Amino acid sequence: MRAVIPVAGVGSRLRPHTYSLPKVLMNVAGKPILGHILDGLISQGIEKATIITGYMGKLIQDYVEKNYDIDVVFTPQKESLGLGHAIWVARETYTDEPLMIILGDTIFDADLSFAFNSPTSTICVKEVEDPRRFGVVKIDSEGFIQEFIEKPETLVSNLAIVGIYYIANPGLLVNCLNEMVEEDIRTKNEYQLTDALQLMLNKGEKFLTSTIEGWYDCGKTETMLSTNRYLLSKNKMMPKRKGCVIIPPVFIAADAKVKNSVIGPNTTVASGAIVKNSIVRESIISDGAEVNRILLSESIIGNNAVVKGNFARLNVGNSSEINYK
Repeated sequence: MRAVIPVAGVGSRLRPHTYSLPKVLMNVAGKPILGHILDGLISQGIEKATIITGYMGKLIQDYVEKNYDIDVVFTPQKESLGLGHAIWVARETYTDEPLMIILGDTIFDADLSFAFNSPTSTICVKEVEDPRRFGVVKIDSEGFIQEFIEKPETLVSNLAIVGIYYIANPGLLVNCLNEMVEEDIRTKNEYQLTDALQLMLNKGEKFLTSTIEGWYDCGKTETMLSTNRYLLSKNKMMPKRKGCVIIPPVFIAADAKVKNSVIGPNTTVASGAIVKNSIVRESIISDGAEVNRILLSESIIGNNAVVKGNFARLNVGNSSEINYK
């Protein structure tokens, strides 16, 4: 089985971090998002991958080649024309062998064994309160998908597609993607994967759903911090640093320098980072960043960024004004 991982997006909802770093290389709980995805696939026996790159794709390729010894092909998506277009661009890297499509902003903690030896394509879903951000599916009484809808404006189903797709018939998928591109079938001006899946459905392909609870979105700051919190909760290691108070769960890289600080809970201090004289909680301090004399909460400090401040103790009387810098 081959995994297809589209990572060509610019990550606009994670700016300013993604001005200089691809979204999938942002650090969560001690490693890049893409690292979590690849580790999850390899642990379940999937060691062939197509990675569809775009924005700063060379950085992604360098990271994978440096850290992973797997059979991987890098395919550039030169135009941002949608997820369906990304899968279509990579069509020559896969054949009739079943595919597992994993979106690059999705970290999963799920058993994918249903895909091995299964004759039926399967879409992973999760019930959500607001499905307007997602593609959704409608299912019949036997659990088969009746319809795919991309980001519905009105509530038609709360079963959101979570970015994990098992395609048992890649040949039909390619035929449907070809049809969409040749006939310029778009939704919201993009070639959507959900439209290709709907064409497959119309042509007789059967789709089941698999409910995934262990799905963690990294598409924006709030969800990335939530995912960081969850992943750290699974980390049983308790880092210790002399002169510091560590409130678990916490990840501190071996080469990070932490002095005279309170770290945690739910905090990542990545490789090469420096934290001094600070209180940091519910945050991610990225590779090479420096934090000094400051209290941080629910924050992401980007690679090689420097944040310095001052603590203060004040006793301020009535009708006073203080400008503290």
